[in-house]
Amino acid sequence: MSVPSIRSERLELVSLSTELLTAMLTADGLPFRMPSDWPDEHDRRFLELRVRDLAHFPQYQEWLVRAIVRNAEMVGHAGFHGPPGINAIGAPGALEIGYAIFRPHRRQGFGAETAGALLEWARAERAIRHFVASVAPDNDASIALVQKLGFEQTGSRVDDEDGLELVFERWFE
Repeated sequence: MSVPSIRSERLELVSLSTELLTAMLTADGLPFRMPSDWPDEHDRRFLELRVRDLAHFPQYQEWLVRAIVRNAEMVGHAGFHGPPGINAIGAPGALEIGYAIFRPHRRQGFGAETAGALLEWARAERAIRHFVASVAPDNDASIALVQKLGFEQTGSRVDDEDGLELVFERWFE
């Protein structure tokens, strides 16, 4: 299955197939440069989870993780937690967005540009109107980002792996 990239002003959001995810785990055969110290153990487990997800549900690829690439260098990753309906609050039809910008590339607007591009793609291409974001309460930068994108805090939850998270939602008409 070939899923096209999403492009924004400065970035390309490259959909990660099983082959690309495997290449990231082995740091071999990638069409872009990856940080030498990535993936860490947490992200290695995340990438392995996505390989397993795609083995069972290849049709999920467009919803899952994408490499955020700028000038042939990976600056982070982003995507949705799954297809519509798979989100922290179990809202039917809603997408939960997730993103991570690597430390040397933070505070340059890449997070907002990436998240905005993903939301716009889902709205324009798949008619999604409801979005969710779960953010650690001490992650001030991410809280500011989702608020900048029009999300409002609607609650909190405890994630098995990440602990307490604030839940934010955004609806489009």
